Parts: sequence; C-alpha cells; structure tokens
Amino acid sequence: MAISKRLLNEGEQVVIDTRTHVKALLWPLILLVVLLAVGTYSEVTLDNRTFKWVIWAVLLVGIVWFVLRPVIIWATATYTFTDRRLITRNGVIVRRGHDMPLARISDIAYEFGPIDRMLGCGTLLISDASTHGTIRLHDIPRVEETQRRVNEMLQHIHDRSGGHEGT
Repeated sequence: MAISKRLLNEGEQVVIDTRTHVKALLWPLILLVVLLAVGTYSEVTLDNRTFKWVIWAVLLVGIVWFVLRPVIIWATATYTFTDRRLITRNGVIVRRGHDMPLARISDIAYEFGPIDRMLGCGTLLISDASTHGTIRLHDIPRVEETQRRVNEMLQHIHDRSGGHEGT
C-alpha cells in the first residue's frame, strides 16, 4: 500500500500510510451475497433458459457496478502523511491527488460513532487556514492514534520553526 517513492521529495519520509477502513466494503459484500442468492434462486426455480440468462446478465452488471467498482475504488485510494505533507490519491481511470503541507494545518480532530468505535475507525477532520475549510478523511483505521501522531508531527514542525525565528 505504500505510496510510490517517486511522489516523495528528496529527504521526505512517510510517517503514516493508510486507506479507508475495510468497513467500506461491508455493503458491497452484503450486496454480493444477495445478488448471488437471487441468481442461485432463479437458477433453481425457473425453467425458462432465456430468462435465466437475462437474470444472470443483470446480476453480472449489478456485481460489476455495486461490488467490483467499490472494491477497486477502495483499493486505489490512499492517505499518506509524510514528515512534510498530507498526500491523498484516489481514482482508477482519472487519478486525483491533493497535497497539503503540514505547516498549513491549523487543526486536526476526529469523530466516530458507536459502529466506528467497534470497528476501530473514524473520520479525521483536517482544517487549514485557507478558504478550503476542512478536509474529511472518512473511515480512517485507528483514527485516534493517527490524530495523535499527526499532532506530534505538527508540534515538531512548530517547535522547529519557532526555534529558527528567535535566532
């Protein structure tokens, strides 16, 4: 899952490299089971061979769109914190990326509900001083630990920059 080394600047180190929690695949998995059950039921109960093929064709389209597509989207999206910036990448055909220097982050918080707590994930809220507002990274695994580590990196950046201003 590690981000490509060619996306890093010289001397830049990856601190946190993650993707959306596997919880994002729960509904596609449930839907896959339901679609396969419908296909199996139609195979067993229907006599019309043409109608069976039509049902399987529709189910195949449903599996590709509602199951395979979300899995591919999940597998290709990454969130990476380096010692200098936040790097987000997503997309299959059209890749999208967003980089934010850590020095621009003004606040980092998290939120999670009861299900998120049970699964160990949550939403990371990253605010900067610009007009862009808050970046929401949904379903981040171990969100509390991630927030703590990013806060440590931010403190280190501010300590470093504060030390240079007085000299």
